[in-house]
Amino acid sequence: MSLSPAEFEARLRLHALPGLGPRRHRRLLEAFASASAALSAPAAAWRALGLPAECAEARRSAEVRQQSALALAWLEEPRRQLLVLGEPAYPALLAELDDAPPLLFVEGDPTLLERPQLAMVGSRRASKPGLDTARAFARHLAGAGFVVTSGLALGIDGAAHQGALDAGGRTVAVLGTGLKRLYPARHERLAAEILAGGGALVSELPLDCPPQASNFPRRNRIISGLSLGVLVVEASPSSGSLITARLAAEQGREVYAIPGSIHHPGARGCHQLIRDGATLVESVEHILEALRGWQNLAPAPQPSALADERHPLLALLHAAPQTSEELALASGWPLARVLATLTELELDGAVAREGTRWLGRAG
Repeated sequence: MSLSPAEFEARLRLHALPGLGPRRHRRLLEAFASASAALSAPAAAWRALGLPAECAEARRSAEVRQQSALALAWLEEPRRQLLVLGEPAYPALLAELDDAPPLLFVEGDPTLLERPQLAMVGSRRASKPGLDTARAFARHLAGAGFVVTSGLALGIDGAAHQGALDAGGRTVAVLGTGLKRLYPARHERLAAEILAGGGALVSELPLDCPPQASNFPRRNRIISGLSLGVLVVEASPSSGSLITARLAAEQGREVYAIPGSIHHPGARGCHQLIRDGATLVESVEHILEALRGWQNLAPAPQPSALADERHPLLALLHAAPQTSEELALASGWPLARVLATLTELELDGAVAREGTRWLGRAG
């Protein structure tokens, strides 16, 4: 960190001010050259920049100083860092945004934010097939060397993080709360697994910031801004995932969408994205072929054990094409397990679907 301790603490105090978003933060630094100078400037100078009175008035408040002290104490623990916009460690892709976060709190491995990332988002109330698909895609993307980035929410986000962990890959969770207020509470264990697996938790918000509805759409620009592209797995037309996809398109990132049944409400958001120009995705290869150049330093994907010829579903399909229901009857497996396994086999290129029937591919 090239900032002096005094300037570092001043950046934290500036960040804690009410009503001071990324663009206003940048305006202050451009006007005064440093956070220390900005905090010392008269209130009239702040008003001249068009900043609200609440910002200037809170500069010397006990609450702002307390937030800064809390952050400094938190940063003393291992594997915790503060990435500052304009400093070398700040992720370059994210720095391109007009409203890039001035500060990023990171717990875990901050170097992941500079590695090729693929964002995966979708409905919090996803269907079982949607969750299985998300987990399978994340597993294959992580196996291909990409960091899987998502928002730690219930549904597709959680499945994406878990899929990356299943493959022994790395995953980044961008939170809509402070890192000391993990949300949802149901995913506290998943957050711990992400850290234990060499991943990272990220937030632009003060450490003790609680869940607030307005912060979740804001964090979506970070998810897309860190990533080369965004894959939407399952989403309704009103889903926040479509906000992430729109932001990704505006940021010049790739947008991918997985189609579904016309009768499933959770597929309509993806179908809307495809109509608007998103890449229709039926297999991981549709994503990998567009991003092949980013894999030059990534480990090669490992073939899945599911693609083995001895797999019972493959043996049945090589004997004759069958529907998923027929496979469930023939194998004695529950239909949900059959559908999840077929998704895996399809991603491996071991099976294909023609109409309502599945068939095994040779080789």
